Amino acid sequence: MSLIYSFPGSRKLLSPARRLELYPPFRAMRIRIIELADDWSSATILLPLNRHNRNPDGGMFGGAMASLADPVPALMCGRNFPGYSVWTRSMSIDFSREGRTDLTLRIALRKEQLEAIETELRNRMRATPEFEYAYYDAGGDLCARVINRVAIRPSGYKPGRGAEGTTKR
Repeated sequence: MSLIYSFPGSRKLLSPARRLELYPPFRAMRIRIIELADDWSSATILLPLNRHNRNPDGGMFGGAMASLADPVPALMCGRNFPGYSVWTRSMSIDFSREGRTDLTLRIALRKEQLEAIETELRNRMRATPEFEYAYYDAGGDLCARVINRVAIRPSGYKPGRGAEGTTKR
């Protein structure tokens, strides 16, 4: 899976972090990439609190947090496991504290987890790993914990089809 959005010649002009900031869904959120590992195994992303995502009481809408949290592990897995189709299978967010400041999403794919996924892909040609990461406020306090399960399937995978290509019943 490659990042869909790019300008002509932008691969030479823009860093992967800047291209991610300009990805249309993220651009609308005005995110800032604080850190993105060269191998896409970890990222720190700033989600600013602004008039577009502030609820009437002054905190950040949970939907804004979910919109950023949803695709990040799939994008990271797409970069780490090229040639596979990758998408979010499920996601849950436990909001433990209201986000009343800019929030920072911190995610890291552990080396052992990436190796286990690679082994599963080699043996089963598919994997559905689970990732846990979180949002923190400007003071460093935990605001929300995210659990995201990603589907990694062979390119051209059709849901509901068995190994022989027939529909399961």
